[in-house]
Amino acid sequence: MDAGSPPRSATVLIQVVVVDVNDNAPEFERMLYEVQVPENSPVGSLVIKMSATDFDTGINGEISYSFYHVSSDVQKTFKIHPISGDVHLKALLDFEVIQSYTINVQATDGGSLSGKSAIIVQVTDVNDNPPEIVFTSLMSPIPENCLSEMVVAVFSVRDQDSGDNGRVTCSIQDNLPFLLKPTFKNFYTLVTENPLDREKRVEYNITITVTDLGTPRLTTQHTITVQVSDVNDNAPAFTQTSYTLFVQENNSPALHIGTISATDSDSGSNAHITYSLLPTHDPHLALASLISINADNGQLFALRALDYESLQAFEFHVVATDQGSPALSSQALVHIMVLDANDNAPFVLYPLQNASAPCTELLPRAAEPGYLVTKVVAVDQDSGQNAWLSFQLLKATEPGLFHVWAHNGEVRTSRLLSERDAPKHRLVLLVKDNGDPQRSASVTLHVLLVDGFSQPYLPLSEVARDPVQEDDVLTLYLVIALASVSSLFLLSVLLFVGVRLCRRSRAVSLGGCSVPEGHFPSHLMDVSGMGTLSQSYQYEVCLSGVSDSKDFRFLKSVSPNHELVNCMEENSTSMNGFGYN
Repeated sequence: MDAGSPPRSATVLIQVVVVDVNDNAPEFERMLYEVQVPENSPVGSLVIKMSATDFDTGINGEISYSFYHVSSDVQKTFKIHPISGDVHLKALLDFEVIQSYTINVQATDGGSLSGKSAIIVQVTDVNDNPPEIVFTSLMSPIPENCLSEMVVAVFSVRDQDSGDNGRVTCSIQDNLPFLLKPTFKNFYTLVTENPLDREKRVEYNITITVTDLGTPRLTTQHTITVQVSDVNDNAPAFTQTSYTLFVQENNSPALHIGTISATDSDSGSNAHITYSLLPTHDPHLALASLISINADNGQLFALRALDYESLQAFEFHVVATDQGSPALSSQALVHIMVLDANDNAPFVLYPLQNASAPCTELLPRAAEPGYLVTKVVAVDQDSGQNAWLSFQLLKATEPGLFHVWAHNGEVRTSRLLSERDAPKHRLVLLVKDNGDPQRSASVTLHVLLVDGFSQPYLPLSEVARDPVQEDDVLTLYLVIALASVSSLFLLSVLLFVGVRLCRRSRAVSLGGCSVPEGHFPSHLMDVSGMGTLSQSYQYEVCLSGVSDSKDFRFLKSVSPNHELVNCMEENSTSMNGFGYN
């Protein structure tokens, strides 16, 4: 514009370009960011997207993101994209290790101006840890006589999770004599609820189950073994209340006759049993000299040979005692039965065999068959079939006159008596038992035949004489005589045969029968006193050689007064003479 009048002016457009200066630093929307990340997030998951602004332009407005002044845990767990500002997981999170992270982030522009912000990452819990059981004390074994509510175990339960994930419940099996009791915080005690009995159950396997309340629920189980120790609360028990043992008499000393057995439900020394004998109340029974027992195994032994006839049975008590404290014991009754052996021969009670004079029985001659002469009475100290007696007539002067009944020993007559029967008889009877081996005894009876019971006895000296012995001597004489007669008879037969042969040869040579001259030949047999002939006769028989053998040539008797026998001959050229006496 000029200073003239009218002033004159002119206009011009001026464009002013403002050149940017890096006078603005990057700015975040907030100075502090909070984010929650589940601990089970996978690696690479986006945690947060950071964003900052810069009013500058150009290079002054270009922003890059980075961590600054962060811990090593952050560097190992997170990473940030320098251009986009996205923060990602570089490693897995673990709530039970680190619950939160603080991450410092800066945004820097091209002019080296920067803005800062912080991220607090809260790791949220996930139910990924089961409950844990930690035992403080455990008592095992426990005595079976323990009181109720005795503490068996003390333990604690913990869960590293939080909230409901860390709250737990605890339980054990049913039907056990134990009970769980919570104490404080997460501590529990295991106590006895009912009395224990080791004889029924030696040990208990108790399973403790802990379950959290998270979703899903996690459970932990732990099994403990509680053993029950023995207490001497059971006395030994015999397998039988009473025992009956059998022993054969005349046994060998130290013979094993049986075993007494007892059991004890306890264990260890409480079940170790020793056996002993109780003294008897019978003062006449010396038990210590009869029976002994093995204290360890209950075997019974007979110390000496037993005799059935003096001791048939006896009884005593056996005590079984354990080694507990205090010691418990029980008793059993033992019956010993002695079995009979056939070791006694029959004993004759009547008639007595040891008397100074023998017993004589009188038998009337008029006795009928079956008349009871006497009865032999005998006993046997044995028993059973060993004492069954039988009687037998062993020897008699007249065997057919008497007989004995086998079962009762009665001696009876078998027939009528005759005048020819001897007046004195001796009978030997045998008495046998039925044992094995069989034993016997003999008894001698003297029987005197009388006409009546009024007849006086013969002198004892005559009765005492043994007619059987006299008969034995007479028998010896008869045997000698018979042997002599037999020898003479054989010699006579030989002589007779020789003479016959000689006469035959002479008859052939003479052609007829020869008649001996002089005294009658001695080889002819005398038949006097034999048969029915009243006097002695001698016969000479001659037969023709050609005639029938049944035809006699002649038969003539010769009286003792004749000294010569004539032989008649027939006229024949061929004749043979044979003489027969």
